[in-house]
Formats: sequence, C-alpha cells, structure tokens
Amino acid sequence: MRKIATLGLLATGLIALGCGAGTTDDATSKADAGGAKGDDKPKTAKVGEPARDGKFEFTVKSSKCGVAKIGSDMLGQKAQGQFCLVTVNVKNIGKEAQMFDGSSQKAYAADGTEYSADTGAAIYANKNAETFLNDINPGNQVNGVVVFDIPKNVKLTKLELHDSMFSGGVTVALS
Repeated sequence: MRKIATLGLLATGLIALGCGAGTTDDATSKADAGGAKGDDKPKTAKVGEPARDGKFEFTVKSSKCGVAKIGSDMLGQKAQGQFCLVTVNVKNIGKEAQMFDGSSQKAYAADGTEYSADTGAAIYANKNAETFLNDINPGNQVNGVVVFDIPKNVKLTKLELHDSMFSGGVTVALS
C-alpha cells in the first residue's frame, strides 16, 4: 500500500511539474512576502499572522512535534524520528486558481538544517487531503496539516512557505 501511494504521489507530482506551476517575479515575491520595495530581507511572520507568497496568503495556526504515528492502527505511518504537524490556512489572493502543494513547504532547525514535508504522512493527517496538490480558486481558502518527519532531538524554529516550487517563499517563525 505504501509503495503504491508513493508511486501515485510521484506520478502526480511529475504531472503537476509538467503542467507548470505559476511563477512569480522577484519584485512581486518580495512585495507579497511583506518586504518593502527595495528591501532585500522580507518580513518574518509569526504563528497566527498572515504571510504572503505569490498568489497565497498563509496563516500558520499551530505546530505540534513529538508525534510518533499518524493515522489508525490499520492505515497509518510511523515517524522515522518524530512528526511535526503544522496546521496552516492557505488563501488564494490571486485572480486565478492556484495549486497548493504541501511538498513545496520547508521547515528549518536552529542550525539551518532544512527538512522537507512528508506528503505520504500528510495523507493520514488530512482527512480531505487539503494540503496535497489541491487547486484553490481565487478568494477561497483551505485548512490543512503539513507534516515534517524530523529527528527526535530536533526542534523546528521556522517554516518557509511557498505558493509553488518556483516561488521565493515567505518565512514564518515558530518560536
């Protein structure tokens, strides 16, 4: 079951990549991320504050680490280390539909180590699969959980949220 799900995720990701996710130019990314024009360092948002990247406005609602398993006894996934579950609201502030891809999101530890989202585990954390390749129409929003599988002794300090794999991203501090 896990191999089939992984192959399905890879195939869908390749199809989405071939379709071409929306890109933003550098000036738009900086302005949308909250940075002023000419400001090289975009604003860092905090949990509960909206932060923009491209066509999306993200609001991180909460984060919870230390989770060993997601899903039920029959259908679920165990963490290699620990799961960190980040609950996020994603609103499309653009003029056309935009695909939200949980795998484009990144998390960082204090030492700068980058962690990728675990889209396989996110399937079990989201009953409606809202954080996996979900088209969001203009003005609409979804709530979902982005899952990161990190070592047990690591604490996440920030997230880098993206409207697509090609965008500059916006930073949200977790602590």
